Amino acid sequence: MHDKHRVKELIVQSFEVTRDSNLTITEQLVANYDLLPWRAYNYIAFWTADTFNINMWMIVSSMIQLGMSWWQAWICTWLGYGVIAPFLVLNARPGAIFHVMFPIVNRTSFGMFGSLWCVFNRAAMACIWYGVQASIGGSCVLVMLRAMWPSIYDLHFLCFFLFWLISLPIIWFPVHKDTSITFLIWCIVKAHGIGPVMHQPSTLHGSELGWAMVVSSMSCISNKVTLVTNAPDFASRARTSSAALYPQLFAIPLSAAFVSLIGILVSSSSQAIYGTAIWSPIDLLGNFLNDNPSKATRFGVWFISASFMLAQVTTNICANSVSAGCDLTALFPRFINIRRGGYIAATVGFAMCPWNLLKNSNEFTSYLSAYSVFLSSIAGVMVTEYYVVRKGHYNVKDLYNTERGSWYWYTYGINFRAYTAYISGILINAVGFAGATGRTVPLAATRIYELSFFTGFGVSAIVYWALNRAFPVIGAADTFEEIDVSGYERTARSLRDVEEVDDETKDGGSDHSASKR
Repeated sequence: MHDKHRVKELIVQSFEVTRDSNLTITEQLVANYDLLPWRAYNYIAFWTADTFNINMWMIVSSMIQLGMSWWQAWICTWLGYGVIAPFLVLNARPGAIFHVMFPIVNRTSFGMFGSLWCVFNRAAMACIWYGVQASIGGSCVLVMLRAMWPSIYDLHFLCFFLFWLISLPIIWFPVHKDTSITFLIWCIVKAHGIGPVMHQPSTLHGSELGWAMVVSSMSCISNKVTLVTNAPDFASRARTSSAALYPQLFAIPLSAAFVSLIGILVSSSSQAIYGTAIWSPIDLLGNFLNDNPSKATRFGVWFISASFMLAQVTTNICANSVSAGCDLTALFPRFINIRRGGYIAATVGFAMCPWNLLKNSNEFTSYLSAYSVFLSSIAGVMVTEYYVVRKGHYNVKDLYNTERGSWYWYTYGINFRAYTAYISGILINAVGFAGATGRTVPLAATRIYELSFFTGFGVSAIVYWALNRAFPVIGAADTFEEIDVSGYERTARSLRDVEEVDDETKDGGSDHSASKR
């Protein structure tokens, strides 16, 4: 009997997730690490894992393909990700303070029903991006199969389908960065040392180089604009508001710069090896299989491409499947949960034929710029609403209230100030967008479009502020204070702050929430 009991115990333990050994049996029924609030190190780990994916390499490799030297491309990386991080942190703040996610935060500016379009917009982008990442993962599968069976060449769709199928049931741990470094060392060896890589000159000069660096920096910004928009989703899990502030502010540019440097050097190595820059690391791996490679080379290619494939699975689930699931849940809460939403994202990603976006680096960067136009305008309105219009004042109870006269009901559930600002942010980039599709447009329109994140964000923010000055909303504040005026939740402060307020109340002090009603 003792042996049978021991076997059952071992079987149960084999299915258990990592947990705190100090938890009681009862506590284990209600808590694990995934359910606990995020601390600073969770955000650092999240962004580090998020940046280790092939898409990051492709963006910086496209800079080398444009004609930049390695250090010019790296400067663009620092500029792009260094600039976008503060915007992400700004928009994440309401989630960290009031512990609400993007679909709910968006109601404060666009209205109870007006927010649905923004949520749909973000969900659609997550579905498209899911397909793009799956297409890249399919390329990894193709290289893996070629490493095992060299005669395989034209099975792109089958490999995409295999990767797509593998992604459905698997949630995998992020692959460690050692694989990327191994690939880098291999490329440098094939390029006969780092000297040829470092001494490759730029083929761009003057204003042509300047605008190429601007466009490349904007590609880095556009790569993160979806996560800027739904930043409250991740920040809502923060244990304290500071946990979602400095860790994200520094982890994003630092981890992105490190991964990008590897991608830059690998792409520069391809130019030294083959005479032309290869923007996709998977295509570069595929080239290693040409001309009768040795068994050791084939195994190395298989191992690296397999690692990349698993990294793509992780990135796709964390950054796209979960985000799409959250957004679609908010759109149809009666019928969709996060899991169903993730499968919808996978279905849409399959149906959109994402490999068409990855035919060359120009189409890929054009796609990044295009969706930046729409999401940057949403982010501009959201940030202005929180910091300028209502200045941190939230009415959490009204975030779930559809009665007329509630803070976020506006006009039949739609805030036309927000939509006017949103459309304005899109229109300023409309002519340049037409130029990106092949139409002949003035150079000034092209330049404006190349700065689409800033023009979209800036115009929407200014228009929204002006309309709120002309037509004030309920709850507009004169001083900045992050507080829930409804008294519905006490999550506007950290646990320590709440305890201090409770002490003040016991001593006869007034409740800030009540005073703001």
